[in-house]
Amino acid sequence: MAAIVSAIYFHPYGFLALFAVVVGLALWEFYGLDLERMGWRKPAGIAGGMYLFTASFFYAGGFVSHIIFYPYILFLIVLLISSLYLSAPNPIRNCAMIFFPQFYCAGLLSTMNFIVFDPATKQYFPWFALLIFLFVWLNDTGAYLTGITLGKHRLFQRISPLKSWEGFIGGITITSLASLGIAYFFPEFISWYHSLTLAIITGIFATYGDLVESLLKRIVGVKDSGTLMPGHGGVLDRFDSVVMVIPVAFLYIDLFIRN
Repeated sequence: MAAIVSAIYFHPYGFLALFAVVVGLALWEFYGLDLERMGWRKPAGIAGGMYLFTASFFYAGGFVSHIIFYPYILFLIVLLISSLYLSAPNPIRNCAMIFFPQFYCAGLLSTMNFIVFDPATKQYFPWFALLIFLFVWLNDTGAYLTGITLGKHRLFQRISPLKSWEGFIGGITITSLASLGIAYFFPEFISWYHSLTLAIITGIFATYGDLVESLLKRIVGVKDSGTLMPGHGGVLDRFDSVVMVIPVAFLYIDLFIRN
């Protein structure tokens, strides 16, 4: 938590370095779930995803034009063509395993670059990103504490047997109360209704993000996405909520707060 806050707050290149690595590790875990079919494309896919995040950073910051995305487009085409030369029993599944992690890990997280850079001035503005992470952490904590004490009604038992409606509501409630407090003390930063809406968005899509990752792990038959953090799973397990919240929060910020 401290590393994330420091990287986002202190310098844009600290933000870039940390989250480019996060994208790379997330792709390493995701492609590792099907390494037998990935072969040489695993390191290529990791490099491609990290390139997309880095390219998005420099484009959102106004350092380069859209041309920086051309190599990534060519990279995707080469990956697709490479599927022709593999004698895989299920070519559609093979292609999906190539491209879905690029969208899920690299594409969705890359939208965070358009949150930390103001689209008009191209100045680095870390506060919205920090607010989103704070809301995600509060929601996760509130949902966990409420769920273990009051949880009786299963939210989505087929995918995640431990999640409850009580935990879901408790997480949103705690995050919403915190959002009103933040708006009260920092009215020059964000209004109460925008802060509250972002809190609700976080509660809803953080839950969906966790459920989607749980579904993916259930499909491939693993408990954790990786073992990088013993006792806490992998990078995907730590960032599953953020992956889904970030793009939706970006849409709201861009459409309703900045305009």
